[in-house]
Amino acid sequence: MSEVNEDEALRAPFKEWLARLWPDVEGLEVGAFQLPKSGFSAKTVFVPLRYRRGGQTIDEKVVLRIENPEPAIYPQQAPGLDVEIEIQYRSMQLLQKTGKVPLAAPIGYEADPSVLGQPFFVMAFAEGEVMTEDPPYTQQGFFAEASPQEQRQIYRRAMQMMVDFHTIDYREAGFEWLVHPEQPPTLERQIDVWEDYMRRELGDREHPDFDAGVAWLRKNLPRDLEPGLSWGDSRPGNIIFHKPHDHYEVLAITDFENIAVAPREIDVGWWMLFDRTMHEAIGMERPPGEPTRQQARELYAELSGGPVPDTFYCEVLGGVRYAAIVVRVMNRLVDRGQLPADQTIWINNPAATALAQLLDKGGIR
Repeated sequence: MSEVNEDEALRAPFKEWLARLWPDVEGLEVGAFQLPKSGFSAKTVFVPLRYRRGGQTIDEKVVLRIENPEPAIYPQQAPGLDVEIEIQYRSMQLLQKTGKVPLAAPIGYEADPSVLGQPFFVMAFAEGEVMTEDPPYTQQGFFAEASPQEQRQIYRRAMQMMVDFHTIDYREAGFEWLVHPEQPPTLERQIDVWEDYMRRELGDREHPDFDAGVAWLRKNLPRDLEPGLSWGDSRPGNIIFHKPHDHYEVLAITDFENIAVAPREIDVGWWMLFDRTMHEAIGMERPPGEPTRQQARELYAELSGGPVPDTFYCEVLGGVRYAAIVVRVMNRLVDRGQLPADQTIWINNPAATALAQLLDKGGIR
């Protein structure tokens, strides 16, 4: 069945499901599914709707995210947490209650795979601009086209989102379910999770830089980092901006499949690691209004009211994590028949390049 025919077949059961969820709605019409460029953790569909509610006709768009049939992209943080759609929706509900960060409003979740073939959730559509990685936001898109002053403004607002996220108390917000019942949410626990995950994905292949990175992380493990709520995928590309007046504002933050109870410093390192993948790892110049990584560290300190962080350790951890994710994603594409089994993208990619650069910088290899 082609993707178009498959999506046509999904519209009727989706309409029935949504009609049950919205009993106060009349004349519900579901338009043709629109397939944007999606990530690897779930299929994303934009769905146009028309309906009547409270005597008014409403035209809007919602986002449908359907779990992929393969095993999850990210490793399990606790037993039973293997449906990324559920993790994301549950997290969005709890995050919305805190009022700390802007989100696209969650609408509904369905665990029964008989409805659309896999579990799925629906959320409001947040129409705005994103600092994309492909093509790099440094090269084209709204950020590259913005003035240096606007770029500084955009970046500052993006960094504020990570700072605001880090003010959430995971216990008060109800995120204890992310903690393994027998293993404390330490930094060492995260290294264990990601190393086990990578070993499974590598099979009999070798990734020397990953090995060197993990060995260094274990040898230099800091013991004073307290657990908090980690976004898990903290980067500008997961922040949606809009410009309602004469300046940019954040409309929503996204992507919580890798959320964890872990030291928040992991997020800052991940942010810096992604900065490297958008610049040195691909040979791209920094736009005039984008801060350097040191300036970004200083900005995080200014906004959070804390000291300027030394992010190198967690940047290496970020490089290790990202290298592992790429291996997992490439394995999935091979399993789908979209890449040949002998492909070498798993070890030749910007994530691996960024990790190698960090290892060289730190004299680790």
